[in-house]
This record gives sequence, structure tokens and C-alpha cells, in this order.
Amino acid sequence: MCIRDRALVIAARLTLDEALAQAPGKLEGRDRAMAREMAFGVCRRFFELDGVLVQLLKKAFKSRDADVHALLLIGLYQMRYMRVPDHAAVSETVAACRQLGKPWAGGLTNAVLRQSMLVAVAVGLSCTALGTLLARPAVRLLGAPTQEVVVLSTTYLTTVAATLAFATLLYLGNACMRGAGDTRTPLYVMLVVNIVNIVVAWTLINGLFGLPKLGVWGSALGAASGQVVGGTIVLALLLRGKSGVQLRLAGLRPDWDMIRRILRVGMPTGLEQLFFRIGNMAYVRVLASLGVAAYAANQVAINGWSLSFMPGFGFAVAATTLVGQSLGARAPDSAERGGYVAYRMGAGLMAVIGLVMIFFPEQIMGFFTNDQEVIGLGALPLQVMGFVQPMLAASMIFAGALRGAGDTRWPMIITAGCIWLVRLPLAYLFAIVFGWGLVGAWSAMSLDMVLRGTFNFLRFRGGGWKTSQV
Repeated sequence: MCIRDRALVIAARLTLDEALAQAPGKLEGRDRAMAREMAFGVCRRFFELDGVLVQLLKKAFKSRDADVHALLLIGLYQMRYMRVPDHAAVSETVAACRQLGKPWAGGLTNAVLRQSMLVAVAVGLSCTALGTLLARPAVRLLGAPTQEVVVLSTTYLTTVAATLAFATLLYLGNACMRGAGDTRTPLYVMLVVNIVNIVVAWTLINGLFGLPKLGVWGSALGAASGQVVGGTIVLALLLRGKSGVQLRLAGLRPDWDMIRRILRVGMPTGLEQLFFRIGNMAYVRVLASLGVAAYAANQVAINGWSLSFMPGFGFAVAATTLVGQSLGARAPDSAERGGYVAYRMGAGLMAVIGLVMIFFPEQIMGFFTNDQEVIGLGALPLQVMGFVQPMLAASMIFAGALRGAGDTRWPMIITAGCIWLVRLPLAYLFAIVFGWGLVGAWSAMSLDMVLRGTFNFLRFRGGGWKTSQV
């Protein structure tokens, strides 16, 4: 799940003065225009690289033992889910900053940005250190069966971890620009990032143009190169004042009062992501006990499922931004309407993709692998997940809307409770005790999604978030 873009919560209130100067009718039109702009955020989610990297790695390791190949892919996938800085701490730092824009003065906007960048760099450097120190233990904890898998996965993780400071700048800066209403520029930035990632990874994995053939390390260098290029571009745009937010480095020093206010809103989401990541690692251990083929089928099925939940993340970003901007403009009814509009659009798209998952699971699986055993094991779980796509949309989008209002505690409680009290025990019961295998594990995950969607919807419908104070 890409949580990092929930950072949009903050910069949305940058435009308070402009919004207050508009008549109510114009404000509604502004919401519609923002919804159209958020479509660019949704489009950006289609450029995630999971499936592309899987294909690259399959080509690079086609001569290796199939077990090592499959487990390596899974290990690299899990490393992606451990990217805490961009998904949690930094994103919610930005989100907290936007909530502070009440009432906004022009200078306060950029002052909040400056403090957010300080926090972002600190988080990125801290995670670089932790990622480097804990890489090998983390790989072993995920169940790597051989020393070869441990070495290769550790190499990937430590290489990518070295550039996490650039990643935090990339995601924070993009979040600020999207929150200020500019979703086109972040889309173009991420296109460049992904192009760099693909070109460098493809070249170094396969040793093209006379360069050495680096395999997994080449894939890691591709990801790291993309993060460095993207972070540098975003930093340059912010220094130029792109999208109405400008970073000034002169006299930059910590403002501890503002940082505390930023963290007060962002901390619950950071904890939410911590609960989710640890819970997901425990869930992965359940999957690992099902065997190599089932483990590989899980990865391939998630690649297919990403066709649905990636745009879902984009609509969650839309809800975050619309709710945050509307509350900043003292228009709670507009905020509520924006949340429901984002859900209807997101749920509609995800329901259509869910139907494709239900009726064409083998074809989706076959796009990522030719292994008939893996296709057979992953097809039914993909169908199970297809039935709950509208509830997955509710889980993601209404949680994003609540964060846009600064109501970050309830999504934390809901996520932690459902992961630890529903998904994990039911996954063990269904998959291991009942012997349902991968289908049982995905059934437990589906029930988790349904409950999270229900609880987030009920919290949003209750309306208590309209009076949330930061």
C-alpha cells in the first residue's frame, strides 16, 4: 500500500485566503476542478514498477534455480514494503503541516515547508542508518531459506536504503505540490523517476552496452538512481517556488514548537504504519510456511491486484486534498461532498477492475508468469479479492479523507485492530489450521479490508472529523 501520498493533508490549506474570497457556488466549482486535477494523481499510480521489475528479474535469473528465483522476488517485494520514510513519517509530517495553515498567512506556508523538510531529511538519514544495520536481520526474519537469498536481498536493501534521504525529499516535495493543487508536476516527476529506474535497472541487470551484468544489485541501483534524480528535481522545483510553495534555505534552523505541532498530527499515522508493517511481516511468515510455490503465487497475485489498489491510492490522495482544502476554507459541507465524490469515483473504477479479477484471473496471473502451478495457486485468491474491491476502496479513500481533516487517530486504531485482531489470527486459522492454503490467507485479508472499509466509512459519516483541531 503507497501511504506516502497521504501527506497531501497539509498544503491544501495553503489557499485559505483565496477560498474565503469565493462565493459558495464558486467553491463548489473549485471542488470539481480539484477533482479533475486529482485524476493526475490517480494516473501517477499506474506507473508503479512492481510488475516491470518482476519481469526484469525473471529475465536476469532465468538460469537460476526456480526456488531461489521465486524467493528472491518475494524478498525484494517485502523490502519495498519496509520503505517507512516515504510511506509514513515524512508523508504525515507534510500532512500535519497543511493542517497548521489555519489561518494561513503567506509566510507561514513556506515556514511550515522549511520545518517539514528538516524533519524529512532527519527521518531519511535515520532510516538509512537503520536500513543498513537491520537489513540482514530483516531478510532472515522474512524467512529467506538460503544464504544466497540472504546476500542478494541484503544487497538490494542496503543499496536502496542509502538514498532514502533523497526519497523523503521526493515524496514530501511532491505531496506539497499536490496539496497546493498542482498534480501535474508530481506526475511528470514520477514519470522521470520511473524511466530512470527502468533504464538503469534494465541496463545493469542484463549488462547492456558493455556494462557489467549486476543482477539484483543492478535492480537496486536502478531504484536508487530514480530516487536520487527525483529528489534532486523536486528540491530544485521547491527552491524555484513551484506551485506556490517555496523553500528558502537561508537561516534554516529548527522551530521546535512547529515541529511538535507537525508531529502531533503525523505521529498517529506513523504508528499506524508501524503496526501495519510489523503485522504484514507476521502475515508474510504465515505465507512462507505454505511453501515456495504458494509464496511465489502470492507475489504474482499481488502484482495483478495492484492494477486495482494503485488507482485506489490515487483517489485516497484526492480525498485527502479535497477534505483538507475545504476545511481550511471553512467549508465542511464541501469537504464531506469531496470525500464522497472521491469514493464514488474510486469505488466505481476498482469495482470494474474487480470484475476483471473475478472473470479473468488466469490471464492476469499469466501476464506476470508462465509457471502453470503458480497461476493455478494464485487465480482463486485473486478472484476472492475481486469481490471486495468496493470495500477496499472505502478503507483507503475514507481513511484518506479522515487524514485530510487531521483525524489521524481513528484510522490508526482501525488499521491496528483489524490487522492484529482479524487478519493475522484468521490467516493462521484458515491457511494453516483449516488447511485452505493461500486461499485461506487471502480470505482473511479480504475480511480485514471489509471491516476497515466499514469502520472508516462509519467514522466519516459520523461527521466528528469536521470539528477536528490541529
